[in-house]
Amino acid sequence: MFLSFLYAFFISGFLASCIITSIFVAFLKFLQVKIRRRKASQSKDVLPIVAFFHPYCNAGGGGERVLWCAVKALQTRYPESRYVVYTGDVDVSPDEILRRVRERFDISLKEPVEFVYLRKRRWVEAYMYPYFTLLGQSIGSMYLGLEALLALVPDIFIDTTGYAFTLPIFRYLGGCENVGCYVHYPTITSDMLKRVSSRLASHNNRPAVARSPLLTAGKLLYYRMFAALYSWAGNVADIVMANSSWTEEHLHRLWNVHLRTHRLYPPCDVDELKALPLKEDSQKRFIRIVSVGQFRPEKDHPLQIRAMYQLRQMVSEDMWSRIKLIFIGSCRGSEDEKRVKDMQDLCRHFSLEDNVEFKVNVTYNELKEELQEGMIGLHAMWNEHFGIGVVECMAAGLIMVAHRSGGPLADIVVENEGSRNGFLASDEVEYAQCFAKIISLSPAARAKIREAARSSVNRFSVKEFEEGFLRAMQPFFSQKT
Repeated sequence: MFLSFLYAFFISGFLASCIITSIFVAFLKFLQVKIRRRKASQSKDVLPIVAFFHPYCNAGGGGERVLWCAVKALQTRYPESRYVVYTGDVDVSPDEILRRVRERFDISLKEPVEFVYLRKRRWVEAYMYPYFTLLGQSIGSMYLGLEALLALVPDIFIDTTGYAFTLPIFRYLGGCENVGCYVHYPTITSDMLKRVSSRLASHNNRPAVARSPLLTAGKLLYYRMFAALYSWAGNVADIVMANSSWTEEHLHRLWNVHLRTHRLYPPCDVDELKALPLKEDSQKRFIRIVSVGQFRPEKDHPLQIRAMYQLRQMVSEDMWSRIKLIFIGSCRGSEDEKRVKDMQDLCRHFSLEDNVEFKVNVTYNELKEELQEGMIGLHAMWNEHFGIGVVECMAAGLIMVAHRSGGPLADIVVENEGSRNGFLASDEVEYAQCFAKIISLSPAARAKIREAARSSVNRFSVKEFEEGFLRAMQPFFSQKT
């Protein structure tokens, strides 16, 4: 009786899986037909369409600077193409988006840009997936990619936000001839696997999981399966651009596409920031520690606040009254705004509210003013993929203290005495010690570090990025001529 039941169970399961697979294949074929019809309706357009997938193009962060510098570079070199941005910023007009680009990045595009508005962006939001977030957001990005593809089928598709699972959507369903991506941060890394296996709690490894051997084993299995899928998606790209040697190394391990991968540092406005006149520290009313970065959990603003609490124990009361931490960053939505409020509450908890300020969504000119007034730059993200904010602070003349990992460690900050251009730290005590040391340095010693920092950032300029981006993209356009 039991064997009969087991046999019937397996047969019914097999038939159900066959039916589901058939329905899925039929659905994909239906989508292909619909997309081909859409492409055929666009055939009257003789200009090749270059599309950038950037659902948060109005966010105002470092990733958006990459997007708009890339668009401007291609417009200048290949003005005969149409340029389109897929965006989920449905409540903002094209004119408002481009105005913010001018204000935040001082970038004025020579030609108009078309926008395709995506209304399913919530499907890539982390809050939609309290569990299996990586997988959920990746599936959500495929759904968002389908919405984009059904609206407009490009000839060249470039993902500039890290949604690698859109690449097979545009290649296999959309029939795009050329597919590329600029990767700021791999969706999964071997470091993430190590943190889980070491059972360390973090913003992407809950304490409950870290405490449980069984849940840890399950999460490791899930991560490894996801890494295999991520590798398959990344291998679809014809051209891969990595924003740092750290990112490049991880992509080599995950995607194994060495010959198609280019290391291309993101564009930093070093020329204009280096041109800012340096104010003498003695002329500044406060000792300002400036932290530039979007208000996201991975930026680890709580660690920066705890570092200030530690610093208070290391300096005199008179000195402490002159020290201020200035947070400068953009908010993408209500979640980021809530994060700012939580950080303000944390400051009150540590009695730091008089020494910490938050400046949200400032203009580019306001940013420059804040950088001019600062003495120390602060960045605390673990395994930051690159660190545009780190470079900008150094170019503006701030003495940088960044996390001892990722891009700042591999590409930007040098700690060797004699050629030091900044400092690295790993926890709140080390950060506070670095702050105290910088404050105690003589003006001549601080000036020497500033000079070394400013002279080291030329390789991260907008010009270097534009030239490298055009070199990487040239094969796509040579096929069109």
